[in-house]
Amino acid sequence: MIAREGVPIIIWTGIFFIVFLILSLIFKNKILWGVSGLVFIIFIFHFFFFRDPERSFDGPPTVIVAPADGKVILIEKVEEPVYIKGPAQKISIFMSVFNCHVNRIPATGTVEYLRHKPGQFLNAMNHRTGEENEQQMIGINTPYGKIFFKQIAGLIARRIVCKLQPGQKVQRSQRFGMIRYGSRLDVFLPMNVQVKVKLNQKTVAGETIIGEFNP
Repeated sequence: MIAREGVPIIIWTGIFFIVFLILSLIFKNKILWGVSGLVFIIFIFHFFFFRDPERSFDGPPTVIVAPADGKVILIEKVEEPVYIKGPAQKISIFMSVFNCHVNRIPATGTVEYLRHKPGQFLNAMNHRTGEENEQQMIGINTPYGKIFFKQIAGLIARRIVCKLQPGQKVQRSQRFGMIRYGSRLDVFLPMNVQVKVKLNQKTVAGETIIGEFNP
């Protein structure tokens, strides 16, 4: 399955490939053949990049799953003043261009907070990214506590897609958006959550357990 956001890009790269291929056949120019080959590689890459596999999770309702495919690059205790408004546990997940970029809801609840914040486009591995880069902030109130997370743009990721609305009821593992061409998600969990991931661990959106609310 292909993410809807990728369909126009795939169509346009396909059109460009056909145009350059026709020009190459007409003029028999090595440069045009090279450009055609490059565009074809980009065309095929977008099928891989915008893949959107079906996923689900049937674990206990207290379990929190990863909102993104990628690698855990940071786990730390911080103060979260925006939504949780107090001590929190921060988990940063970095998405490379080779990861599936469809983002998923980490826990069932209600969307209480949404805000898009303009900013810079620093490298997503930079720890200043979470404060200075362009980002979409999302707060969800679950039956067990609040969860806050950010879709953060990166050096080449300039397009954040978030389809959520304030007051919307959401289900764990549900698709809600994506970030094009690699970036990161920062997840803030309250202190009554036991973190279940380790540094450098790979995550699968909607399936990997990153934490669990204490009973």
